[in-house]
Amino acid sequence: MVVIPQQTVGGVPITQKTYDFYKLLHSHVLRFPKIERYATGGTLQDETLELLKCLLAASSTSGPPKGDHLKRASLQLETVKVFVRLAYDIRAVDQKGYIRLQEDLQEIGRMLGGWIKSQQTVTSYT
Repeated sequence: MVVIPQQTVGGVPITQKTYDFYKLLHSHVLRFPKIERYATGGTLQDETLELLKCLLAASSTSGPPKGDHLKRASLQLETVKVFVRLAYDIRAVDQKGYIRLQEDLQEIGRMLGGWIKSQQTVTSYT
């Protein structure tokens, strides 16, 4: 049996949390009704991957471009939240799954908000 050590994605906790959220989301999308799996589920997965890309870009950038990546990440997060709520409203995900996904999104939102706030503090000192 080969044990593969788990590595942190992007070196920043929020990227790992978003990566883990995507894995959880993927498991839910596989259970969506077929018609929603490829429409709503596919879009939801694409938007989540775009969020992850924005966070990875922000973690590897410094200066003003970092703020731009964080703003894009914030918009992507809001988009993902809307699509998760839509998936619940059209009954593609059950209440238990919805609550779990929303809890993770709220934590990612808190982490992102803190990162943006710390970035604004750093910018104001320079």
